[in-house]
Amino acid sequence: MESALVSVIIPTFNSAQFIAEAIQSVQSQSYSNWEILLVDDCSTDDTVAIISRFLDADARLQLIPLAVNSGTGVARNLGLEKAKGKYIAFLDADDLWKPHKLEKQIKWMQDHKLPFTFSFYDCIDEVGNSMNREVQAPRVLTYNQLFFCNYVGNLTGIYEVDSFGKIPISSIRKRQDWMLWLMILKKIKWAKPVPESLASYRIRANSISTAKVNLLQYNYAVYRQFHGYNAIVAVLCMIGFLFTQLVIKPSYVKLTTARS
Repeated sequence: MESALVSVIIPTFNSAQFIAEAIQSVQSQSYSNWEILLVDDCSTDDTVAIISRFLDADARLQLIPLAVNSGTGVARNLGLEKAKGKYIAFLDADDLWKPHKLEKQIKWMQDHKLPFTFSFYDCIDEVGNSMNREVQAPRVLTYNQLFFCNYVGNLTGIYEVDSFGKIPISSIRKRQDWMLWLMILKKIKWAKPVPESLASYRIRANSISTAKVNLLQYNYAVYRQFHGYNAIVAVLCMIGFLFTQLVIKPSYVKLTTARS
C-alpha cells in the first residue's frame, strides 16, 4: 500500500486535560507517515506547555498559535493552509484514534478508490471509560441523507486533496464539519464508511455537543447561511432534521459488550 502523507489537524483551546492522550493516539498509529498540525486558539491553561514537550521529541508535530481567539473553524483553516499531506484528517483535542485507524482507513480508500471516507466510532465518558455504545452510519451515505443529519463523526473523516483541493471550512462557530461533508458529498454524491469503529468520541458533562437544544441555532444557521434558504424553508428543513435526529439516527447507535 502506498504510504502517502496524512495531515492531521487538531484545534486546541484549554485542552490540557486531554491533549496528551489525543497526540499519543496518533503517535501510536500503525501507519506512521503523518504530520500533526496543532492550532491553538489562545489557550489560557497548560495546553501549549504540554504540546511543547511533544514538539521536542517528535518532528512530525507542529504548533500553530492563533493571535486572537477565533473559533474552531478558523483554527482548522489555518491548519489546512499549512498541511502538506495527500490526505486531510481531523481529530478534536479530547477525542482518540484506535491504533490501526489510519492504516485501515487509507487502505479502504485506496482499495475502493474512494476520495473521501469515514468510519464508525465508540463513545467514551469524560475520564475515558467505555460507554458501550458504537455510533454507526448508513453503509452508503448519500447527500440527501447527510442533508438532514450529520452521520460523519468529525474524528473519523478523511479526504484526498488531489480530488477536492483543500476545502475551506466555515467560520461559523459550530457545525463546520457538517458543512464540509456536505460540500464533499455534493461533488461525489455518496460515500462508504469503513464498517467498524476506528476512534473514540469523548462525551463531556459540560461539552457544547451535549447541549442539543443550544445547538439548534447552529443547525438552523446551516440551512439559512450555508444553503441560503429563506426562513420558512429553513424551518421546514429543521423539522426534517429533528425527525431524522430523534427517530432515524438512534437506530445507528448500537450497544456493545464491555471489554475486559
